[in-house]
Amino acid sequence: MAGRKIAVVGLGGIGGVAAACLSLSPDNDVTVCARSRIDMLTFDHNEDSTSIALKTLTDPNIAEPVDWVILCTKAQDVASAAPWLERLCTPQTTVAVLQNGIAHEERVGPFAKGATVLPAIVYYNGERLAPDHVRLRHIRGHDLLVPSVPEADAFAALFAGTLIDVGISAEFITYQWRKLLVNVIANPITALTRQRLGVFQRADIQGLSLGILREAVTVGRAEGARLCDNEAESILETFLGYPAEAGTSMYFDCLAGRPLEIEALNGAVVAAGRRHGIATPLNEAMLALLTAVSDTNAAEG
Repeated sequence: MAGRKIAVVGLGGIGGVAAACLSLSPDNDVTVCARSRIDMLTFDHNEDSTSIALKTLTDPNIAEPVDWVILCTKAQDVASAAPWLERLCTPQTTVAVLQNGIAHEERVGPFAKGATVLPAIVYYNGERLAPDHVRLRHIRGHDLLVPSVPEADAFAALFAGTLIDVGISAEFITYQWRKLLVNVIANPITALTRQRLGVFQRADIQGLSLGILREAVTVGRAEGARLCDNEAESILETFLGYPAEAGTSMYFDCLAGRPLEIEALNGAVVAAGRRHGIATPLNEAMLALLTAVSDTNAAEG
């Protein structure tokens, strides 16, 4: 009998990959909480494809408390996940938040019923090819990173022996801002151009990206992140090594006509900049453009 009861809330690219990998461990009893019932998930990794049986719930009213909640909704959808958290969480539960942006504890804590909130940085690329079909691409380094807190080792143990590598860092806020730096160029530019990461091979896109990044670096330092003088250039150089065929969550959401996660990305930079009196005109431009797209998607959806 599996000893760790885990609920994965949200079955997009990130949640689908997390559910698939967690299900590979015999020590995990995994339940997927989603809008539609899926009994079998096709999981692609490199040249391999595996069919994984899922235990799915579609009604939060019949959910029961678990040891771990892996929250994989978009940041703007946390409130809509509240009925799930209400049933799944107790003060003994840990909610691992696999979302973009920063301020995970502040965003999720009010809905978690006293559960511990563990922020996680997602580095792997999870693509949802169909409602019951996901693909995992490793980028580089760890697939997930969590802060050096008491719950970190137990979280890493959930993925032991699976395809997901979990790192732990005492410099989490710095890595969190470095991931945000990637997201404030990757997501808005792929969404607005409707192109995958190959668009960043263009010199004009690289110039725009550096401007966005330099604003965000200044804000991140004010927030306490230990970012280098050449952080923007280093982030862009690393980013250009990512697979050209990979997409981003906002790119896929834009193509699907869904609301966009802009407030947690460039919106977070703009909000922090205002707190510190730092101008962020390029991030404000990204925020304005994508808010217009997101509002249209929401209205038409």
